[in-house]
Amino acid sequence: MRYCILLWLLLSFSAFSQEPLVMDVSKIEATIEPMEDELRVLGTVKVTFSVTQVADSVALDAKNMTIENKALESMLVKATADKIWLYDQFQPNRTYTAFFTYSAQPKQTFYFGNNQMWTQGQGKYTSHWLPSVDAMNDKIEFDLSFWASKDKTVISNGSLVSVKEEKNRKLWKFDMKNPMSSYLVAAAIGNFKKQELSTSDRISIQLYYEPKDSLKVEPTYRYTKNIFEFMEDEIGVPYPWSNYKEVPIRDFLYAGMENTSATFFSEAFMIDSIGFIDRNYVNINAHELAHQWFGNLVTETEGTHHWLHEGFATFYALLAEKEIFGTDYYYWKLYNSAEQLKALSDEGKGERLTNSEASSLTFYEKGAWALHRLRELVGAIPFKEGVKNYLNRFAFQNVTTDDFLSEMSKVTDIDLSTWRANWLDQSAFPDEEAYQSLMNSPFMSQYFEIVSLRSVSFEDKKTQLQVALQSENDFIGQEAVYQLLNEPFTAVEPFFKLALQTNNTMIRQAVALSLQEVPESFRKDYESLLSDPSYLTQEAALFALWTNFPAERQKYLEQLKSTHGFQNKNVRQLWLALALYTKDIPDSDKTRYAEELQSYTAPEYSFEIREKAFEMLYNMGLITDQVLHNLINACTHHYWRFRDAARAMLGDFVTEEENQNRVLQLMNDLNEKEKSYLKRKYDW
Repeated sequence: MRYCILLWLLLSFSAFSQEPLVMDVSKIEATIEPMEDELRVLGTVKVTFSVTQVADSVALDAKNMTIENKALESMLVKATADKIWLYDQFQPNRTYTAFFTYSAQPKQTFYFGNNQMWTQGQGKYTSHWLPSVDAMNDKIEFDLSFWASKDKTVISNGSLVSVKEEKNRKLWKFDMKNPMSSYLVAAAIGNFKKQELSTSDRISIQLYYEPKDSLKVEPTYRYTKNIFEFMEDEIGVPYPWSNYKEVPIRDFLYAGMENTSATFFSEAFMIDSIGFIDRNYVNINAHELAHQWFGNLVTETEGTHHWLHEGFATFYALLAEKEIFGTDYYYWKLYNSAEQLKALSDEGKGERLTNSEASSLTFYEKGAWALHRLRELVGAIPFKEGVKNYLNRFAFQNVTTDDFLSEMSKVTDIDLSTWRANWLDQSAFPDEEAYQSLMNSPFMSQYFEIVSLRSVSFEDKKTQLQVALQSENDFIGQEAVYQLLNEPFTAVEPFFKLALQTNNTMIRQAVALSLQEVPESFRKDYESLLSDPSYLTQEAALFALWTNFPAERQKYLEQLKSTHGFQNKNVRQLWLALALYTKDIPDSDKTRYAEELQSYTAPEYSFEIREKAFEMLYNMGLITDQVLHNLINACTHHYWRFRDAARAMLGDFVTEEENQNRVLQLMNDLNEKEKSYLKRKYDW
């Protein structure tokens, strides 16, 4: 009993006396066993560390963990709500090792479901499943091993050094050679296959996919090797890790995440060749790869310098897209982000790039603009030299904005103070400077000339629009189409026909997306859009034709009956909804179509598919008990945007007493998490 009282006093005192960064962790080795049925993680950890001053306790960040076993009796190990404490008489200039086994039931960061398990540690969240250090400025070498069932593949940071089989499971062992911040630790476990590329300097690029998506591998990962080799050449510093892996994740929280040597990205970007034109992975691919240098190799000391991650990744992704899609595309994307930043600034909501609380738009897009202007100011060659020196000097360290500017100042005689004042320290967006930069592009100059015609009468701009429609540039042609919309159709019909005759997919898409009413005289021309290599065009054209020409509905449905569209089945779900409202389709077929549409609300499908299905069915009033159950389930989903949309829909649904009673009748069929949400929200 006396020992317990002394221990309690020690724990209480230490919890208040711990100094930040007293513990310097150099290495964490762990063997992780995800317990999928229990939504729990069991781990055995070896932590190697030193201390910066005399201390009787140090702590790892660890959220809601329990200690299962400790191997060294000489070092007391104790878990509290958010820490794992280690107790001894620690002295500087010595290396210590702690061993222990822990259990965690993560509320976030480690996700189970849909035959996949995966992590997302961005921010300070890895400590929900792995004892670590949340602060970015403690770089640690992580060597992790994972138990998984025999039929699963494991992907994690670093090199896979061995796979050991034991009965019905395997142990996958990974090795990292260099240190990184804890938020970049990652693992994905699932039914993955891979294709492998090798770069000119023999770096292995491993492209993962689920077997069902084998035909989507090439269009999804198109240009990956080009992007990789462009990045190495443009940045001037070799890729800093042993290999590179890319993994599509079901129900992922973001478009992508740059875990060290292992980018995870949303399954929504697994596309076929038709989907490539509207929703390709190229930008995300390039952005997350750029982070392997900017964010992973050099890491911000704090949020004030977050643009050193996101601004750089956005800018280098733009340069990669310029290499692939051309200079016009590069300036078009700069123009679009400038428009957004200017609008924010004009509303008095502009933000300094060095504001740690700034929005993503600021960190990403204003950061990219700042680097674009800096490169123009100092010149491409000095800019590249400065970036190279910055990365080499601070490799595997933490950095500030001043660190970057110090290196950049060494390669140019140009005073950077005005650039810094305008782009980093000023909240307003320097729109006039941005405009002058855009005018360096002949394409943008031509585009602005066409935009200036918006207020000009159609008769006075016919010739210019005709020329614009035949432009080789997608964006100029699209602008010309949009300027036809408010004119009498009889006057502009020849111009719409000319737009379709260009056979330019994006100009034709502008017609599909903008023309809601299709006159009979234009029907045959417009029908050709159903065959365009664009799922956005097909979706818009199907809806417009079905709406405008009731007598031809079955013909249009027949033409697209086998088309599913993007990963969210955008074309298929619209097709099913329209078929249910088509008069001459037999009732037996309609029953099958309704059942198919309703099935897409089930948890076995990704949230992108489910969300579209819920919207369709709710607007059609086809909420069966099973759909309602699936909607309640969606209210407990881990992805907050989908979860909040489902909660809003359910909230609207139960405003009617009859619907509330339907929910109450389902209570016995719900799981505890679903019941808990309803009781908490509605006090049922």
